[in-house]
Amino acid sequence: MRTTCFSLSAAAMLSLVGIPAYADRESPVVKTANGAIVGEAVSDSVAAYKGIRYALSPVGALRWRAAQPAAPLSGTFKADAFGPACIQKTKLTKEEQAASGATPTETSEDCLTLNIWAPLKGDKPAPVMVWIHGGGFVAGASSLPFYDGTSFARDGVVLVSINYRLGLLGFFAHPALSKAAVNDEVQGNYGLTDQLEALRWVQKNIASFGGDPSNVTVFGESAGGMSVLSLLAAPASKGLYAKAIIESGLGWHKVRSAAQAEADGVTVATALGLTDATATPEALRTATPDALIAATPKEGNGPFVDGRLLKQTLIAAFSKGEVQQVPIIIGTNSNEGSLLRAAAAPKLLSDLPPAAVAGARAYYGAAATDDYALARRLFRDGAFTAPARWIARHVGASQPAYLYHFDYVAHYFRAKSDGVNHGFEVPFAFDSWKHIAGASFILKDEDRAETAMVHSCWVSFAKTSQPTCTGAPEWPKYSADKDALLDFTLPLVVVKTGFEKPMLDRLEAKQKAMDPLVN
Repeated sequence: MRTTCFSLSAAAMLSLVGIPAYADRESPVVKTANGAIVGEAVSDSVAAYKGIRYALSPVGALRWRAAQPAAPLSGTFKADAFGPACIQKTKLTKEEQAASGATPTETSEDCLTLNIWAPLKGDKPAPVMVWIHGGGFVAGASSLPFYDGTSFARDGVVLVSINYRLGLLGFFAHPALSKAAVNDEVQGNYGLTDQLEALRWVQKNIASFGGDPSNVTVFGESAGGMSVLSLLAAPASKGLYAKAIIESGLGWHKVRSAAQAEADGVTVATALGLTDATATPEALRTATPDALIAATPKEGNGPFVDGRLLKQTLIAAFSKGEVQQVPIIIGTNSNEGSLLRAAAAPKLLSDLPPAAVAGARAYYGAAATDDYALARRLFRDGAFTAPARWIARHVGASQPAYLYHFDYVAHYFRAKSDGVNHGFEVPFAFDSWKHIAGASFILKDEDRAETAMVHSCWVSFAKTSQPTCTGAPEWPKYSADKDALLDFTLPLVVVKTGFEKPMLDRLEAKQKAMDPLVN
């Protein structure tokens, strides 16, 4: 067993600056505000701590209650295994599998845990990144292999990944629950309260792992990106992070009102066999997880305007500048249309005036070879690319904002590729290919080089608030007049101005006609 010994004065000095003075590199132990935690060394320079409880178990009377701080640990907690994923559907269709990326092997209602990868040495507190996974607010887990944080820790960043309540356990409102609420307790957005409680846990404890609580970057993809946008719009998140990264996080998506969410909740209760008279909080809490999964609507999942945590829609918050004032990176992938099912394409096109469809077909040209390809392009730009540009413009008016388009396809997939599918930038950002089964057999040197470059952007932003990417052009701050982004494409990364501007302008005008706050 390798050991490293410090003098008492040196250990005291490291403690003062927030660097843990480990006595045993193979079984590193840290003392947190909640108790002692022992992890495991995953390399000579990185320690991992898995399955740490950051909130009380949200079961029984705490189901459909805001997250509560975790109780102090009894003895030393051995953090060597991921906690179970939050309750979700585990038997997926091929389309659901493609959208969620992977299926966790173990799920539980008792799931509010986080994981930490930290450098084993450092002469000053390290920047911290807190990852919020995607999955449409109904699926996903922090334990999935492409979210492994080893590479971030190797490069001097403390990486934290979290679980949060999903589906009806995470986002559910009902008049009976609202009536029984105590004082101003958050109702409905329970998954967001989990994310906030995890961020509070990080503020209280991350210095024990060598992290700097004043330099936290919150980031996420898909539903995780939508969560980051919601946190930016939530006054309660003030001071919990210093920067944000939104990967494929939409932005103009429908956000329900409290009344709409309660009406949806009544529909769910009816499906559970509970009428207005019998749908008491106690009766609702007896529903089994399987019954709740079966009653989960296909649409209407995720955060809504509850009046306490989220006081207004995301469009309203960003248009008025009433969001947390922090630097951001925001961007999308070239084939976000991979989320659009072929069966949904006809309706998307039929909802548009014929002239608009003809104009889009002419604009996209060879990229829209048939109706499905055309619908995928319109879906990509209307749901992802245009709102990302819009958010970058509004944030960029007061804070540094960096916009990207991700179009680098790994060599193995290029022959049959229509671009980078939704979520496929993640192993590049995490530099986590080695944790994905079979990936080592398909990657070429150019893929590894691209991965190292993309990962360096995220690391640099966490450290300095500016994404300086190794081997790439300088990434310009976004402004409306220059309209510049960084395009991660083949064969080289390039700065582009006016990316898809004619179409994005049309789509923004269309969105503004529906919501005048899109200014």
